[in-house]
Amino acid sequence: MAGSKSVVYAALFANGAISVLKFFGFLLTGSPAMLSETYHSISDTGNQVFLLIGIRYGEKEASRDHPFGYGKAQFFYSFLVSVLLFGIAGWESARHGYDAIVHPHVPNTGSATLLGATIPGVWVNYTVLIGAILFEAYAFKKAYTAMKLQIDRHGWSGFREAFKKTSDVTTLTALTEDTIAIGGAGIALAGIYLTRVTANPIYDATAALLIGLMLMFFALALAWENKRLLLGESLPASDEQELRDIVRNWDGVENLEDFRTVYFGPEQVIVVADVAFGNGFDTEEIDDIITEMEQALKRVEPGVKKVYIEPEVLD
Repeated sequence: MAGSKSVVYAALFANGAISVLKFFGFLLTGSPAMLSETYHSISDTGNQVFLLIGIRYGEKEASRDHPFGYGKAQFFYSFLVSVLLFGIAGWESARHGYDAIVHPHVPNTGSATLLGATIPGVWVNYTVLIGAILFEAYAFKKAYTAMKLQIDRHGWSGFREAFKKTSDVTTLTALTEDTIAIGGAGIALAGIYLTRVTANPIYDATAALLIGLMLMFFALALAWENKRLLLGESLPASDEQELRDIVRNWDGVENLEDFRTVYFGPEQVIVVADVAFGNGFDTEEIDDIITEMEQALKRVEPGVKKVYIEPEVLD
């Protein structure tokens, strides 16, 4: 969890600083791409706040009303982030870019004075976007490292499988946002440069539209991945099968009547099983076996926090 927090704090710092600089660049030049990037960074900054709220809320102790804790709060707030990313950053960026294509205008050539030197506005945009890429690369590295640790721990084939299977939606969201941010800044930089060289505003406007469409695509993907966890997803089939085999092959177990897993928070899993024991075991022996089973399941899968085994005795 500490790793997730550091990832979010890094992204919050980067996006907060970048949003101010991008807006300054837009005020100087009126560039559609810079406005789209401003929407993007402001949305990302707010999103990090929501993720931090989700982490803090998810750390609350279990209560009578929430006997399994508040871990799913992170799923909810991550889902909310994807909706905001789509509704604010994506839609507004795409709408503004489309409007700029339909009603083109060449961005103005405003300038800024720094230490007595006059700097053309377009160079301010270049500097801000390059700085944004560097800032986001820093945040991306933090999220990438955290996700790579999960991939190595679970033995996943790569980031594509991790995107489908991870329950650490905070790190997943931060990694996705940072990836989009680097791509968006690169698209904006290319669009602004081409408009500057050709004096054709279509490149700047198209960059704004592409940024918006990219944001909406990734927002929908994030929403879909969060939906599976909000609805109560089980462990990946291969991981669940490994736990199932441990119980089924235990000495004294005649049959595994039922076996289920479900996430109730990031890296927090409940295991429920109906186990038929052979004749000849008394209650105390069955209790000892169940205790050993629980310990074995938790050793194999550290995310298992709760285990409920219902014993049945065969005649």
